[in-house]
Amino acid sequence: MAYLEDHKAKIENLKAALHSSNQTQLSREANGGRSILFTYPPNEEILYINKLKEELDPEEFTFINVAELLVNFIEQDGWEDFKSYYLEFKDTPHIVFKSDDPDTDLMDLIINEIKTAESNHKTPVLIRTGALYGTGIENNNIMEHSFVMKLKKPLVIGYPCEYIKANDTLLFLNFKHSNKYRCTVIE
Repeated sequence: MAYLEDHKAKIENLKAALHSSNQTQLSREANGGRSILFTYPPNEEILYINKLKEELDPEEFTFINVAELLVNFIEQDGWEDFKSYYLEFKDTPHIVFKSDDPDTDLMDLIINEIKTAESNHKTPVLIRTGALYGTGIENNNIMEHSFVMKLKKPLVIGYPCEYIKANDTLLFLNFKHSNKYRCTVIE
């Protein structure tokens, strides 16, 4: 089981990357970005999330559960209205979940939670990001958001994926190629 072998080193690498003395290096590695992808196997997600919550000081970190935000988004208008709207735009899910209109969508909910963490002087940590699959919201949409690019403290994204070191590839949920241009990867 990878978790038993890797979790301590990964969390220490995360803490090192977040240390204030490494912020310039972080932005350089992330091509100007302010995000860290904290990777782990999807089948071990709960183990990693629990260990992160245990290891990271709640006075310094805010955990943002994307799955809960997805449920909140659906409940805004109710299941039937959501279902109807989603089915109408199922081939273009980004219109439902991250449109540019003034209505609050899932992307807005995520960014608002990140803004709240920033205003509370805490490091935002996105968890349960597998819930983004099928929404049209990719990790780079979040990492390249203008607010995220200017964060004082980096955004940490708990990322269920397979990292293939041989060709430096990330596979979100172990099958979908993933962008890592604006982030540092904790593999």
